[in-house]
Amino acid sequence: MYYIFYIPLYLLSLLPMWVLYIFSDGVYLLLYHVTGYRKKTVLDNLRLAFPLKTEAERIVIAKQFYRNLIDSFIETLKSLSASRKFLGKRVLANWEVLEPVQKSGRNCQLHLGHTFNWEWGHQVLSGFTRYQVLVVYMPITNPVFEKLMYRLRIKYGNRFIAAGNMGKYMASIGQTQYLLGLVADQSPGNLANAYWMNFFGHPTPFVSGPEKGARAGNLPVFFTSITKPRRGHYLAHIELACENPSSLPEGELTRRYAAYMEQVITKNPEMWLWSHRRWKHAWNPQYSNNWIGQQGPPSVQGQS
Repeated sequence: MYYIFYIPLYLLSLLPMWVLYIFSDGVYLLLYHVTGYRKKTVLDNLRLAFPLKTEAERIVIAKQFYRNLIDSFIETLKSLSASRKFLGKRVLANWEVLEPVQKSGRNCQLHLGHTFNWEWGHQVLSGFTRYQVLVVYMPITNPVFEKLMYRLRIKYGNRFIAAGNMGKYMASIGQTQYLLGLVADQSPGNLANAYWMNFFGHPTPFVSGPEKGARAGNLPVFFTSITKPRRGHYLAHIELACENPSSLPEGELTRRYAAYMEQVITKNPEMWLWSHRRWKHAWNPQYSNNWIGQQGPPSVQGQS
């Protein structure tokens, strides 16, 4: 079954990018204008995040988002056959910012959000650092697609760790010097263990694992954003967010990340994954002990 899908997709990936982008344009017309794939979710999210924008402005963002979403899928497909040199010309970054921490012998974490094209980004990263790149991810439920994506993601030596196996894997890694990549805007599975704060003005849970891991190991943390200067080309910006997380009060690193992501998304909203329901979890006062926002939780503020 795997090769029934893999072979035609690989052959498709051999096509030049300009041909693949024509295909992407066609899929955009189908998904946005015909089927309306998750269109309500996207527009509802944009209304929550940008209540002061007009509906027309939010529709423009939505259309740009769908184009980026489909381009990202097509570009990921291209990487089935693309060389590292091909990708390296299309994803640029200030990779050198990682060197001082790497040369000091310390492991580190890199936090990023669901901004396009993170799949190309991690594949290129491994060619510009001496770190062993580890990435925590949520496995895809479809076993065939999961196998395809897993093999693609480890193509250049990155190691992908299923979230449920992270503790066991990290205990076995030994003395390997690593950079741990975490998509830290995931919606948490366990709300009782999540950190809560306002995000775009709405109570929002954030996974607590990235901060707790960084604090426990006192691992330097980098934040990363990605912009798209033109179609098929990306520019990542990496910055050292905190060199010694264990010195911070609990919750401070996550607050910094949430504020950073708000700025990144506000500046380039079309680059974020609006098709997932970021605000699907309603606030409940039982989580008040996990509230890390600078203002009090909604129950204290008298908000619903």
